[in-house]
Amino acid sequence: MAYIGTKMTGNQYNSSKIDKVVFGVGAFENHGYHMPFGTDALISNILAEKLADRVEGMMVLPPINYGLSEHYNHLPFTISLKPETIVNVIKEVLQEVVRNGIRKILIINGHDGNIAPIELAARAVKVEHPEVTIATLSDWWVAAGKMVPEDFFDKWNGLGHAGEGETSMGLALFEELMEMEHAKGVIPDLPEHVEIKWRFEELTNTGASGDPSVASIEKGRVLEEKVLTVLENFVHEMDKKDWSYGLTEKTTEKL
Repeated sequence: MAYIGTKMTGNQYNSSKIDKVVFGVGAFENHGYHMPFGTDALISNILAEKLADRVEGMMVLPPINYGLSEHYNHLPFTISLKPETIVNVIKEVLQEVVRNGIRKILIINGHDGNIAPIELAARAVKVEHPEVTIATLSDWWVAAGKMVPEDFFDKWNGLGHAGEGETSMGLALFEELMEMEHAKGVIPDLPEHVEIKWRFEELTNTGASGDPSVASIEKGRVLEEKVLTVLENFVHEMDKKDWSYGLTEKTTEKL
C-alpha cells in the first residue's frame, strides 16, 4: 500500500506496515518551451508513486520541488536554491525520516544539478546514522539509456535537458502538460569522457539540449518501465536481505 504524501492522514500511518520511504528531488526551471517548469519534480515523484504501488511497506513523501539550478539562470523564471541550501534541505528531510523511525530510504533524483547536493547530504546523514540505508537513483536518464537497445534513440543517445529521452518520459507520464509543437533543441558539441562545467546558455538557445522533436510517448513508456523495473527489483532484493549489504556479522566471523 502506498501512502502518498499529502493524501496520508494520521490514522493511516502505521509504523508496523511502513518500513521504507521514497521521495523525489526536482527543480523549478525552464525545460524548453514544450515541457512544464516542474518537469524534474513531476517525473521523480510520479516514478516514486508508481514504485510504491509495486512494493510493500513504502511511503512516498512529497517531492522537493526546488533544486540547484543556477546554471540555468539565464532562462525565464528559473528559481534556484543555493548549493548549501539544497544540501541542508535534503539532509534535514533525511534526518526527519530517521527521527520518525525509518531506516530504509530511497531518493529518486530528477535534475542534473542535484546530483552533488544529494551525495553530500546522504553521506553526511549516513555517517551520522550508520544503521540507516540510503539509496539513490541519481540520474534516471542515464540509467534508462543503458537499458535500451543501441538503436532505440534517434538523436544524441536520447540525452539532453528536455531532450529526446526526458521529453519522451514526459509524454508517457503527463502528456496533458506537454506542448510538442514548441519542441526544439540543440545538440551541443561536448567531449565524451571529460565533463565540462557549462552554463546552459553556452549549449543551446532554445531552452532544450538534444532533440526533443523525435520524442514519442511509445519511447517514454519503454523508459518508464525500464526505470521502474530496476527500482522494483532493487527494493525486492534489498527486502530479502532486510536492506543489509557489504560485510555482515556472519561474513566477518568467517574472516
